[in-house]
Amino acid sequence: MRFPLSQLLAAAALSALPLMANAQLTGNASLTSNYKFRGQDQDTSKTRAFKPAVQGGFDYVFGDSGWYVGNWNSSVDWLPRNSLESDFYGGYKFKAGETDIDLGALAYIYSGNRSGNTTELYGAATMGPFTAKYSHTVSQDYFGFAGARSGSGLSGRNTGYLNLAWSQSVSEQATLKASAGFTHFSSDIHSLGTPDYVDYNVGGSYDLGSGASVALAVAGADHRRFFGAINQPRLIATLTKTL
Repeated sequence: MRFPLSQLLAAAALSALPLMANAQLTGNASLTSNYKFRGQDQDTSKTRAFKPAVQGGFDYVFGDSGWYVGNWNSSVDWLPRNSLESDFYGGYKFKAGETDIDLGALAYIYSGNRSGNTTELYGAATMGPFTAKYSHTVSQDYFGFAGARSGSGLSGRNTGYLNLAWSQSVSEQATLKASAGFTHFSSDIHSLGTPDYVDYNVGGSYDLGSGASVALAVAGADHRRFFGAINQPRLIATLTKTL
């Protein structure tokens, strides 16, 4: 039996009503003294440590279903003709025994210069204060290192990033945090002489109340001889407000 399209759309909308009724929308806005992504400065126009960035986004959770979508944005300055990074993501969270699992996809969009556009699939597992997350590049383009839009003719697909993180509350307001990550580039990017590298982030955050928090951390990465000052360790201060 065939049903009219209008009836199918109506049935789909009705089935989604329980999710929409329990949906939760949250937002955030931040000001940071330096935006580092995987240990690397995202403002290469300045040599000084203070490279402020304005950031913000939202998360939309579909009730208790485990499904979510979101968007996050930041000012950047490492690609010609581009000053904005926009991340769009979605995924599914669930429990496996005592472990929290998070599976999803994330697209990094640079509207002014699409050679930076990158898409990854990710999976994370959290047990107690420890989280392990792996991100795998599925796009040919990889942050301008390789891809059709970069003009290199090379592929960044199968570049992987593994991050191990620890977070522990030490009081009602204070939380200590530490993480280390490893970037393994695709064989095409390796052919350019680009080395795999390790990044790190050590610091903490303090809840100021009313949805505001402040964080202080030291972040950087190795292989500074190859990547230059963008991998230099920086002391980073960030003020965040949950909306």
